[in-house]
Amino acid sequence: MPKMKNADSVYDESPAYPWYKTISVPSMRPVTIRCFVTILINFFLRQYHAAFLPGRVPVSRVDHPLDQKIPFIPSWVTIYLDFVFFWLRMLTFLLKKFGRRSFPEVRNFIETMGGLYVFACESYRKNFSTTERPFYIARPRFFIIHLLDPHLMCIPSLHVMVVIRTYTKFAEILRSYGEAENHAVQIEELKQGALAISQAILYVKQHSVNCIPAALYAMTCFDEKLFPPEEAEAFTALLFGETPSAPSFAGSPPANYRVRPWAAPCARISPEDAAVVKAHIISLYRRFLAEGKTAAAEGHSWEKPLLDFMRDMPRK
Repeated sequence: MPKMKNADSVYDESPAYPWYKTISVPSMRPVTIRCFVTILINFFLRQYHAAFLPGRVPVSRVDHPLDQKIPFIPSWVTIYLDFVFFWLRMLTFLLKKFGRRSFPEVRNFIETMGGLYVFACESYRKNFSTTERPFYIARPRFFIIHLLDPHLMCIPSLHVMVVIRTYTKFAEILRSYGEAENHAVQIEELKQGALAISQAILYVKQHSVNCIPAALYAMTCFDEKLFPPEEAEAFTALLFGETPSAPSFAGSPPANYRVRPWAAPCARISPEDAAVVKAHIISLYRRFLAEGKTAAAEGHSWEKPLLDFMRDMPRK
C-alpha cells in the first residue's frame, strides 16, 4: 500500500519547546546560546546604537513609488510578527517527530540562523536603511513594534531571509531523511507561511518593495544550493496570489486540518498592482545578481550591489 501523507501540522507545534530542549541537551546548548547572543548583538544592539548615536553609519531611505499601491492592512500584523515562531515551530516538529535523529540538523539550523544575522549585518554595519511607516498604535502589537524596532535594517529584509531559510532547510532535512513525500503537507505549509510573512512585511508597511529583492539576493548569496535564482523567481511568482491554498491532500483534507492564519480571507493588493510589484521585485533581483557577479570578479564582497543601491537613495 502507498504511504499515507502525514497530516500533522507544523502550526500546531509549540514555539517554546526548542528553547527548553536545546538548552537541556549539552551538545546543543552552546549553539543555542551563541545564536541568541548573536541575534541580540547584530539586530537589536546594533540598531539601538545607531538610533541613540546617529551619524556614524549612513542611513538611506529605500522607499519606492510602488509602495503606494500596497494598502496598509493592520490585520496582517499577527502574520508579520510570526516570523520567529515560524522557525521555532519547525524545530519543534523535527525534534518531536524524529527525536535524537534530528539533533545534528537542529543544531546546524540554529547555528546557521545566527550566521544569517551576521551575514545580513555585513550590509547593515556599512549602511542602514529605513522606510516611511505610519505611526499606528491602535493595536497593541504595533505599539510593541514601534517601541522595540528602531526600523533601520530594511535592506535586506531579515524577515524574508529567515522564512526562506526555514522553508528551504526544512525541505532539505526531510529529503535527507527520505521523508519528503511523507511530509509534503508540512513542506507546502511552511512555504505558504513564508509567502504570507513576506507579503505581511509590505501590508503592515515595515518594508518597501525594494527590500524583498534585496533579501532574495542575499539568500542566493548565503546558500545558492538551497535558494538558486530559479527558486527565488518561482517564490516571487507566488506572492500576492489568491488566498494561499491549503496543501494538496489525497482526497479530502484530514479532519484535524485547520485553516492557517495566513489563509483567512482578508484585504489584499489588486491583481493588477500585484503583477507590477512582482515584476519590479524580479527585475531588481536580477540586477543585484548581475552586479554581484561583476563585484565578485573585481574582488568585492557579496553586499556591494546593495550598498551601491542604498548610496544612490536619499539620505535620512
